[in-house]
Amino acid sequence: MTMPTTTTPARPLTIGGLDLEVPVVLAPMAGITNTAFRRLCREFGAGLYVSEMITSRALVERTPESMRLITHHESETPRSIQLYGVDPKTVSEAVTMLVAEDRADHIDLNFGCPVPKVTRKGGGAALPWKSGLFRDIVEGAVKAAGDIPLTVKMRKGIDADHLTYLEAGRIAEGAGVASIALHARTASEFYSGHADWPAIAKLKEAVTSVPVLGNGDIWSADDALRMVDETGCDGVVVGRGCLGRPWLFGDLAAAFRGEEAKAEPSLGDVARTFRRHAELLTEFFDSEERGCRDIRKHVAWYFKGYPVGGDLRAKLATVDTLAHLDDLLGTLDWSMPYPGEGAEGPRGRAGTPKNPSLPDGWLDSQDLAGHDRATLVDAELDTSGG
Repeated sequence: MTMPTTTTPARPLTIGGLDLEVPVVLAPMAGITNTAFRRLCREFGAGLYVSEMITSRALVERTPESMRLITHHESETPRSIQLYGVDPKTVSEAVTMLVAEDRADHIDLNFGCPVPKVTRKGGGAALPWKSGLFRDIVEGAVKAAGDIPLTVKMRKGIDADHLTYLEAGRIAEGAGVASIALHARTASEFYSGHADWPAIAKLKEAVTSVPVLGNGDIWSADDALRMVDETGCDGVVVGRGCLGRPWLFGDLAAAFRGEEAKAEPSLGDVARTFRRHAELLTEFFDSEERGCRDIRKHVAWYFKGYPVGGDLRAKLATVDTLAHLDDLLGTLDWSMPYPGEGAEGPRGRAGTPKNPSLPDGWLDSQDLAGHDRATLVDAELDTSGG
């Protein structure tokens, strides 16, 4: 199958001192983009592969889990880490630590998480509403990062009546970030509906000195090329579209090079990749039991559209050893061809639009009042990403 015709493929992407062969970034996803999944995606394509979100306070306190999450495999280059934080001092300290200990080649700040337990304390997608606080965090982080590229990822805003992305984009640009990524939804939309690609175009018009990356509803390489064509963005950030489809990064690399290629994996190809993912998870957790437990959540994504019965899917979702996994995969007809459209399209939970959870009085002013600072003290205890 050939790639749909579009305009001239995008050029390689430069973010600070990082030169990326193709303008593609793996979006940080909590519980997904660990070392195992990043390594698997790298085996198929090129780009920048970002860690799952790490809380800056936990990193400064050097909790065992945060230290494990920032550890990259020797094959991972460049090393990319995403931080979440609400306190300028703590975020700066976390960035300083990563730089001083040579633990990252790229650092991203999360201002896009829509999860209620984060936004109800003023974090994630709620934070840019407090523009002064947003500026303080970004300016401090950029200064602490020095020569390491510091970028931000954000959403359009809290809801349709409280959009923040244009002002936040200008602030981030002025602070000296290396690039800005926009998930073209508001926090209230969660992952529902359709991403507002025209908003990416507006941000690209407003931010002129650094790359602008688009995120939202990229389910195929054609979608990525179309986003670049329609919005003028400098690159794409891929999240849910690669769940159970790490070969999407191969499609993306080929498309941005102008090559006519598209992966159409047989059921055997999917089974081999699924097994490889479980093996990498076992290595990452240093535990076969934990690795097998973690692979369970990927079953529906990998086998979407393939003729795998409900009984076998249920058994795969309870696998506890690699040997058990091998036995189950061995019952599949590995010669079954790619099912086409059934294996493509949206994946992952979209959720439904809802009123975002926010601190009391959060929307009354864009200034950070004293009582809000008290609320933010606990916000960095959360670890959810988005």
